[in-house]
Amino acid sequence: MATPVIMPRQGQSVESCIITEWMKKVGDTVSVGDVLFSYETDKSTFEEEAKIDGTLLAVFYNSDDDVPVLMNVAVIGNPGESFAEFAPDGAVTAAPAAVEAKVAPVAETAPAVQATAARAEGVSPRAKNAAEKLGVNPAEAAPTGPHGRVIERDVLALAKENRFGGDAVSHSAITTPVAAKTAEAPAVLNATEYDEVKLPNLRRVIAKTMHDSLAEMAQLTHSTTFDATKMLTFRESLKTAPESMELPKITINDIILFAVSRVLTKHEGLNAHMLGDKMRFFKHVNLGIAVDTPRGLLVPTLYAAETKSLGQIAAETKTLAKSAIDGSINPDLLQGGTFTISNLGLFGIESFTPVINPPQVALLGVCAITERIRTADGQITAYPAMGLSLTYDHRAVDGAPASRFLKDLVTALEHFDLLLIG
Repeated sequence: MATPVIMPRQGQSVESCIITEWMKKVGDTVSVGDVLFSYETDKSTFEEEAKIDGTLLAVFYNSDDDVPVLMNVAVIGNPGESFAEFAPDGAVTAAPAAVEAKVAPVAETAPAVQATAARAEGVSPRAKNAAEKLGVNPAEAAPTGPHGRVIERDVLALAKENRFGGDAVSHSAITTPVAAKTAEAPAVLNATEYDEVKLPNLRRVIAKTMHDSLAEMAQLTHSTTFDATKMLTFRESLKTAPESMELPKITINDIILFAVSRVLTKHEGLNAHMLGDKMRFFKHVNLGIAVDTPRGLLVPTLYAAETKSLGQIAAETKTLAKSAIDGSINPDLLQGGTFTISNLGLFGIESFTPVINPPQVALLGVCAITERIRTADGQITAYPAMGLSLTYDHRAVDGAPASRFLKDLVTALEHFDLLLIG
């Protein structure tokens, strides 16, 4: 019996998804669990697997098509079965060009190229995106995915091997035909050579959002530092705590999130959205957490953070970050933030100008810890100082309220042990 394949709904906020690549073409035999196609929302990438065994009878949309959720995109059944009843209005019933076989004559292709090309066809879209970002050739990765496919973790392992060990192998050397190696090198290098890659959908969304943010807001950044001694002492005490206490792993970022969630409740002007000629002030602190992923910057939301303990914040943040990085995050968790935190401290950044994520009116940048000198009771001492950079929309918030928030946050972080009591 012919069965339609629908575009899944990934979250209640998602109305359509873009097909990025077909892994099967019309006429192919498919089994339960086979990946039929990959698709993406404006923030996440997914793969759709076959739910039944059979033959792919029809494909109604091509790669790069924007398809409404719950729409039929293909049909699986037995050869010769009718599928016309499942075809959406205006859809094509053909195999996408992207999945047509491309076979070069054996005599014209070097063995190394054939091997690399064969492996390249078994690379998942997520692995391809990671490879582009990390600058590695996915065809060189050892496949560990189903049916010998190269998946994202294989690309990450390859990048780690290239960086920290193993033989340094030129990607171009692997893919160069044997015959070409005997040719004479050109007398003059072609200095205008380049690679041109179409921007992924997520990158286009980020570009538009950031451009609109800077074009439409009056953004201003205040920077300060605080004495991180007590914060670091508290974190060290957790590391040496008895195992029987089963305390969660707490990061510096978790501590920052906890402090911000408490301080923001007293500064509603920064925990808000600006909507044209209206301001929306939120009763809960929904923290957006900037996460660097292989596909680009994602900002999952930790809802009602002010109601959660430090341990809960630590656990939920790690879950959000992991799902954002591996591409499995529900798109509903990528919206609804009322204030965002971006931490670049791990990269040694001492100060920066974060760009606000509209319609939010403020964003906190967390910077690296550096050693500073001060005088106390006539003695010169050194202390660990951590930088904070607050960008706010001057249309919605004046400089004094923004500065008061930053001052209160510094006080909370410098007395973090006392903040935990409240």
